[in-house]
Amino acid sequence: MPGYGIAGPGEGRGLLPWSWAEERIAAARRYWLATVAADGAPHVMPVWAVWLERGIWLSTGGRSRKARNLRAEPRCAVHVDGEDPVIVHGVAEIVGDAAAIARMAEAYAAKYGDPPPDPSANPIVRIRPTWAFGLVEREFATSPTRWSF
Repeated sequence: MPGYGIAGPGEGRGLLPWSWAEERIAAARRYWLATVAADGAPHVMPVWAVWLERGIWLSTGGRSRKARNLRAEPRCAVHVDGEDPVIVHGVAEIVGDAAAIARMAEAYAAKYGDPPPDPSANPIVRIRPTWAFGLVEREFATSPTRWSF
């Protein structure tokens, strides 16, 4: 990252393994979902989610701004709340497969204590990563890593 004082190749820590990012994505309690409205306005909201089958899964109100934005423009970003950030850019899809929804609901209930709201009125969304970025804050100059999928 030019201009940020980031170490060059071979200097310092080196690249973080994807497993480091997956651990943080899976363990986070809160995530920040960034979407774009039809008029181009950004929209960011906190959501609860689970990391399952190489995707970030969440539930949202069917008429919520998030749902409307994702239906019109499925590209989005998710920031994992916490000190060592992981930011996932991806493509969202509304999940219709009952077996997949059941797997998500089980993982969600295990994590949060309750299943997600009724999927018939609150769609289940899966975000498939296209690329991600992460760093260890205390090692800012030597840890930034980008993953592509």
